[in-house]
Amino acid sequence: MAGTIRGPHLTRLLGRWQPLPGHRTPDYAALAGSVRGLLVDGRLPLGVRLPAERELADVLRISRTTVSAAYRMLRESGHLTSRRGAGSWTALPGGYRVAVSGLWPGADEPEFINLVNAALPAPPQLADAAQAAVGKLAGYAAGVGYYPVGIDELREVVAATYARRGLPTSADQIMITNGTQHALDLILRLLVPPGAGVLMESPTYPNSLAAVTARGARLTTQTVDPATGWDEELLLDTLRHARARLAYLITEFHNPTGHLMPARLRERLAATARAAGVDVVVDESFVDLPLSGTEPPPPVAAFDRHARVLSIGGMSKPYWGGLRVGWVRAPAPVVQRLAAVRVGVDLASPVLDQLVAVGLLERADDIVPARRVELRSRRDALVGALREELPQWRFRVPGGGLNLWAELDAPVASALARAAEVLGVRVAPGPRFGADGTMERFLRLPYTLPAADLAEAVRRLAAARHDLDRTGREEPAPMLVA
Repeated sequence: MAGTIRGPHLTRLLGRWQPLPGHRTPDYAALAGSVRGLLVDGRLPLGVRLPAERELADVLRISRTTVSAAYRMLRESGHLTSRRGAGSWTALPGGYRVAVSGLWPGADEPEFINLVNAALPAPPQLADAAQAAVGKLAGYAAGVGYYPVGIDELREVVAATYARRGLPTSADQIMITNGTQHALDLILRLLVPPGAGVLMESPTYPNSLAAVTARGARLTTQTVDPATGWDEELLLDTLRHARARLAYLITEFHNPTGHLMPARLRERLAATARAAGVDVVVDESFVDLPLSGTEPPPPVAAFDRHARVLSIGGMSKPYWGGLRVGWVRAPAPVVQRLAAVRVGVDLASPVLDQLVAVGLLERADDIVPARRVELRSRRDALVGALREELPQWRFRVPGGGLNLWAELDAPVASALARAAEVLGVRVAPGPRFGADGTMERFLRLPYTLPAADLAEAVRRLAAARHDLDRTGREEPAPMLVA
């Protein structure tokens, strides 16, 4: 059971749910469709109890009959289950599956273009790395196979990657995890008691936001401007006064905006965190993927003199998401405390996967430059297609990473995502990257697919956007602010 969502919260998520001008859709059908849309893009989880019919009707200022009809339609489509006198819960329709972006049909659809996942297929060197790993496995098979902080061989290789970036690091400062998300979860378990404050960017990575929310943290957000990035003074002032226990920041080609935090702000960030008594988690998932010729500045941890900065990263973005290997770089005592916390979650990462990671990291000089060339070409193809098909959209060409953050010409991101899915394209609308259901003017567009697929996806997005215009769209009403 995922809990209960109250009427005011569901209302904020729904936004402008009523039919657009010119539509003949009944209110109950529009309400049911909007709830399904929240399930599809992952903003409304499975198993959550919806408000009682009377409560939702009062908050939306509509008749209870309309809510009853919407709930009935959701039950008929399999998106809701109800028990008389107990309530109604969101559900998984038959033939659908759960995925990163919420729910979608389980049948194979070869014409479908997925722009939800910012991830690449495995590099060709994976097979050789896996073969070499199997050859090394016999050296570990005589033991029990549990390495809570990771095998020494991989920890040393990861430590060397930090040293090459100007941050001297020893193996005992590295803990190997089952991916970057697992690394963040362990840190939250160790450092953030329920109810403690956490500072995050807005927009931010949805799965990290979900991890912080699940921890029961008190969330404070700081905007990353799509055009200019972080407001240096505002970020530091928020860090001083938010009374946060921890800050989570994506400084390396920020997901989703693509910004790279400048060296000056990194230095001031470390000093301010120390003065404010705040631990900082720096997500470096995209650090290996600069695309414009400028390497990232030194890591934030290079400016840390008081053990306040924990760095997390992994194999998923530059190498392969199917290899669930990540890591934490932290002071050695913190690594040992994380290992103690880990016992309550899992005992260790698979040895074979860690050996494969060693093999890929040892081949980094062959793999990563090729990835950058490939991504640069695909990024440029996406940019060209957007400028040709959707010239009214605004965006900044990212200098690295895997994503382009596009500002639409109207606040229709969720509606556009639903319309695009009908045309065989899945996209992640802006509200998925925030905590409050806003950012309806934005879409995240990864450029990890082949250029031809990206061009076709943009053509379909343009068609979906045109269809929204043909049926009419509702602009936000003028607002009086006193």
